[in-house]
Amino acid sequence: MANKFQFKQFAVDQQQCAMRINTDGVLLGASAASDKVAMGSMLDIGTGTGVIALMLAQRFEQATVVAVEIDALAAETAKQNLENSPFKDRLELIHSDIFHWNPVVKFDLIVSNPPFYINSLHNPDPRKKVAKHTDEVFFKGLLEFAALHLSEKGLFELILPSELTQLMIEEATKLSLFLRRNMAIQSFDDSEFIRNILRFERIPGQLESEVFTIYQERGVYSDAYKKLLKPFFLAF
Repeated sequence: MANKFQFKQFAVDQQQCAMRINTDGVLLGASAASDKVAMGSMLDIGTGTGVIALMLAQRFEQATVVAVEIDALAAETAKQNLENSPFKDRLELIHSDIFHWNPVVKFDLIVSNPPFYINSLHNPDPRKKVAKHTDEVFFKGLLEFAALHLSEKGLFELILPSELTQLMIEEATKLSLFLRRNMAIQSFDDSEFIRNILRFERIPGQLESEVFTIYQERGVYSDAYKKLLKPFFLAF
């Protein structure tokens, strides 16, 4: 993939980022808080290139978006991407480990495309290891952070491999964060689910569930995928 990815309203340089633009990130950026017409303060944890923060800023024209990134080189690149966008006045980049950062505001939306592969072999590249590998302690910490910094009616949304969803649901419930939306993602109509986008809220209620299919056939995106990404991708 090229170092610079051109979207309809912004461009993303990803040259110094261990984790580049991927399907997980753009699905989360395009679908988070999808039934909300307005949001105030937003937070993207582990922003990488900054693409999710940029997508949220495009979708929610009145929102301010804070993007946090632990990797120094990625943070530098993301900062430039945010500053070069038409939404720069509503975007802020924080280079920090979220567990050592204490924001002074509550957020109406917190999103994360977190590192994963619990109990898998570590990547030999140290930067990719940080970006793609983590453990249960991290996920529990991520939930605790969200529980502490969400506004009263705030949403916490993240995308995960399907095998990790039950762990997150159980741990979130312990913190009085309740699953309210579950988008199960599959490559094809007859494929197993590979990812889930989960939404947690402080207030329990009816669970909204849906299935999202990426491809109509090999090499051909589904109508649902094209509709979701049409506001962003030049190809659509």
